[in-house]
Amino acid sequence: MKYCKVPDETVRRLPFYLRGLLLSLQQGRLCISSQELADLVGIRPWQVRKDFSYFGAFGTPGVGYDTEKLVREIKKILKLDVVQKVALVGVGNVGSAILSYPGFAMYGFDVVAAFDIDHSKIGRKVNNILIEDVSNLATLKHRKINLAILAVPADAAQQTADTLANAGIKGILKFSPCYITVPKKVKVISIDIATDLARLPYYIRAGRIND
Repeated sequence: MKYCKVPDETVRRLPFYLRGLLLSLQQGRLCISSQELADLVGIRPWQVRKDFSYFGAFGTPGVGYDTEKLVREIKKILKLDVVQKVALVGVGNVGSAILSYPGFAMYGFDVVAAFDIDHSKIGRKVNNILIEDVSNLATLKHRKINLAILAVPADAAQQTADTLANAGIKGILKFSPCYITVPKKVKVISIDIATDLARLPYYIRAGRIND
């Protein structure tokens, strides 16, 4: 199975399946049906089955999925079966909140480095992570870190992304509110809270809330 043929929307749903399965395990549920998993994610059961069909046959007809086994399979697909080290660039309001967020551990992420340009922050620790000078970004190549979270102002985003790419970063989660270009070998996923919020008024017009 060549994962490049898997639709992006399927890949986007996999972490939601993983979260639902991990919560189910915490509740002692060792077996789960596609209907139950679909209810946890908020989609149709046929979509669950179709998404998993891209990667193999994980369930048993009439029985469901072995929860622990499915967790292992999804982690393997997403390459979360090993700890993924992450670097944060930009320790402002958003960056500080990211460093304090406990949810990364559920998926096997470990934010191990943080960088900023503000000398008043450099040398301090947030959640036991030392804030380093951005001039040290080049060291990421030798620290086995290939994922980064970008939370710098828009006018610094492109230059920082260039530096990250040159330092061997392969994936960037971008909170900076702007468009950036990166080499084809680097994957960028953007989160812009303001633009997503700007879509909501359109949907709350009469007759569109459930569309």
